[in-house]
Amino acid sequence: MAYDVARIRGLIPSLGDGWIHLDPRAGMQIPDVVSRTVSTAFRNSAASSTGRHLSSRRSAAILQEARVAVAELVGADPDGVVLGPSHAVLLAWLAEALSSRLGLGTGMVLSRLDDEANIAPWLRVASRYGAQVRWAEVEIETCELPTWQYEELITPTTRLVALTAASSIVGTAPDVRVVADLVHEVGGLMVVDAAGAAPYAHVDIDDLGADVITVDIASWGGPQIGALVFSDPAHLERVPAMSLNPHARGAERLEVGGHQFGLLAGIPASIDFMASLDDEATGSRRERLDISISSMQNYQDVLFDRLMRQLDSLTGVIVLGRASSRVPTLSFTVDGVPAEKVAAHLADRRIATAASTRGSSRLLDSLGVSDEGGAVSIGLAPYTTSFEVDQLVRELRNL
Repeated sequence: MAYDVARIRGLIPSLGDGWIHLDPRAGMQIPDVVSRTVSTAFRNSAASSTGRHLSSRRSAAILQEARVAVAELVGADPDGVVLGPSHAVLLAWLAEALSSRLGLGTGMVLSRLDDEANIAPWLRVASRYGAQVRWAEVEIETCELPTWQYEELITPTTRLVALTAASSIVGTAPDVRVVADLVHEVGGLMVVDAAGAAPYAHVDIDDLGADVITVDIASWGGPQIGALVFSDPAHLERVPAMSLNPHARGAERLEVGGHQFGLLAGIPASIDFMASLDDEATGSRRERLDISISSMQNYQDVLFDRLMRQLDSLTGVIVLGRASSRVPTLSFTVDGVPAEKVAAHLADRRIATAASTRGSSRLLDSLGVSDEGGAVSIGLAPYTTSFEVDQLVRELRNL
């Protein structure tokens, strides 16, 4: 394996801005190949993929290539890939489409670990139609999400479980497959939000046991587009359509309005960039992704261990959670200093982080962190260096 972080950084123009980017929750920095591909597509594609003009045919090809690329990323069938403005919007459309099966006498299970995108739409549907909501809780000390609690939370009336594959706040990666098997035993659906996992880990829809999985393309340096992926494309024909086209079939049934074909062109480019992180990776796109993501994980594991050791050495800095399975994102507090002040101090020194305060994270609210001034969230990226990690720690020491 050959993981050369200097080579990777050289392919991302925005990294020349003098900032240390430790805020991947806002989206990874965009590789040059992605921005160039998007620019070219905007010039050469049409606003419709149904006409006979050459530019319309280009748009149709872009749409299909985008579906194929997402499918290869998560190990699914391209016919099951729904594309839209963001994964949050797509989850809202999905919740609305599934609302008919979430009425009185039924139940759903949500988790405190999830981001709001995989909570708020389901709560709205439950409030409107009367489904009972049960919550899976996080252990305060470790931020683990114990799967044993789902044995009681999932009942014969449970119709849906929504769960993250990895927390963007504390990095915890729960055992989704155990939960999926439990909900499938009672005939329920498993909806997995993989937006926090896809930039860091191998994502396979079958391994997770998910019926529907969602990813955020911007989370790994692609355009502002989201995707819903159904493990069984035939299930799309059984879901009430949300499309404005009464004749829509398959994935188009959940695609409201038109596509931004220029942005869609950036999806294959961004996934191919991920597949090239290891410059010796060969084979199909899926095989290259497996090799490159493994190389990236080996690199980030060493870097994350370095970060954790240094943060633990700082007086007054408390890292939230010690989950045994996780991705390289975390949140921390500084004793006596509000999160917004910490983030501002770092920003003044060109270090980008994210401050989470009251109301911005159900997880942090449930942990009681919001009452103490919130927390600062950071994460590694494929282009993060040991120098940048060390610089963060130096600035925290000087806070």
